[in-house]
Amino acid sequence: MNIAEFDGLQAAEAERELLTVCRSPRWARDVAARRPYGSADALQAAAAAALVDDDLDDAMAGHPRIGDRSAGGQSRREQSAVATAEADVLTALAEGNREYEKRFGHVYLVSATGRSADELLATLRARLGNDPATERTVALAELAAINRLRLNRLVREGA
Repeated sequence: MNIAEFDGLQAAEAERELLTVCRSPRWARDVAARRPYGSADALQAAAAAALVDDDLDDAMAGHPRIGDRSAGGQSRREQSAVATAEADVLTALAEGNREYEKRFGHVYLVSATGRSADELLATLRARLGNDPATERTVALAELAAINRLRLNRLVREGA
């Protein structure tokens, strides 16, 4: 859909569409309520401004583990490079995901689009060295990057 079509949706419809981008109901309500935008850039700016730390837990609940072969929808597309990874890398990702979740209490959230399984594994290992507050800040930045990509797919100006 284009931005005019998005702007013209009923509030509940706009929220449903936004929940495909980010599973935070608060974020989706806030972004939907600020319509109309008139441009994809204005939507992106408002979506970024609306994203706060409180959205992170709801959003992470909607993301599968990196390397989870049962991932569907947008996550499957975003993690497509992981699907072709060697078995040892997939095993290391699974082990790293478990260690990460034990340390931080949530899934390893990373913008996977265009990144190889080896790169995602290296990033995971590096982030395991973060303290919880730093990691939460990093995860929120990764969520913002994921949201930008997904919003680009949702609303294509002039489509």
